[in-house]
Amino acid sequence: MSFYENAFDALPGLVARGQGDRQGLMRKETEDYLRWLCEQYPRRAEHYWQRDYSSLEAYEASVAGNRRRWLEAVGDFGDPVPDMAPMTEPFAENEHFRAEWVTLKLYGSLRGRGVLALPKSGTPPYPLVIAQHGIGSSPERVFGFGDDQDLYHSYGQRLAEAGYAVLAPCNVTEAAPRERLTRLCLLLGKTLWGLEIAKISRLLDYCATRGELDMARVAMWGISLGGAYTIFTMPLEARIRVGICTAWFNHRVKKMAIDDPRYSCFLSVNENHIFIPGWLREFSDSDLVSLICPRPFMSQTGKADGIAWWPFVQEEFDLAQQHYVRLGLEPERMELDLHEAGHEIRVESGLRFLSRWLGQV
Repeated sequence: MSFYENAFDALPGLVARGQGDRQGLMRKETEDYLRWLCEQYPRRAEHYWQRDYSSLEAYEASVAGNRRRWLEAVGDFGDPVPDMAPMTEPFAENEHFRAEWVTLKLYGSLRGRGVLALPKSGTPPYPLVIAQHGIGSSPERVFGFGDDQDLYHSYGQRLAEAGYAVLAPCNVTEAAPRERLTRLCLLLGKTLWGLEIAKISRLLDYCATRGELDMARVAMWGISLGGAYTIFTMPLEARIRVGICTAWFNHRVKKMAIDDPRYSCFLSVNENHIFIPGWLREFSDSDLVSLICPRPFMSQTGKADGIAWWPFVQEEFDLAQQHYVRLGLEPERMELDLHEAGHEIRVESGLRFLSRWLGQV
């Protein structure tokens, strides 16, 4: 393309216009190509997934490489320090439960923190539910404190009242600090996701030392960014036997790379801490669920939730459920609670799902 015959003879404004127009075209061409590559996900993923549905044992062996590559994608920070050196302090108590803050050594000077609540009813050992908060939130909100919009519906309290022990890990919660920490992680070839997944596992190590907890019956239930931690952690943490992902499960290619007025797209917002190298190589939401299968998994999705357009969620859910069907498992192990509300916890359906698959309390 040419805007002039000879730059020496052209007006300065014409040279500047040519620079700007070329840059605009190059940006559009590059985004168009990269977006096209993202949209080729199904064809690309075929190369990376070679599932064997002939038996559960064969299936687990066939996805072992994918599980290893998922750990590499989020970042493996290695084994934590041997001594957890647990410290506890009071958090909250009522007639239904008593809760305390737990602080543990993780790596070097880094600590892992969370709230552990034990019910006052029932007989120990209690089944355990990891209740993971979302962005801009905290373990306090899990238990109903500071939740003015009632998005969490005090589900931590409701779980404890139903007889479950509740572990509410504390993650870095604001977008700007997460961005800064993500830059440091990327310099090391890792992500903040991987570091905080390691925190969750460390907290489970501590729970395994508590005789009041039944580590054979552990679930994870997170909302929003906590839903992301649920679907990201379960492929790497076999101790979690049941998962509920609220307000996160999505058609991942569209959510990450395809702008659409019907939902928010991460490509167009300043939340770089969300992105994971290699994510759209082989780890769509339905493919991550295949690393959770055969364990029961529920997605809670609101049709009025702006993070997703629900027909696309249904499409991704159908792909995920096929892994259970092809293994001859009950389709109900993979459940979609598709409701008319928005970005919020659905307590009753979640409690029902836990009761069915984690066992009666």
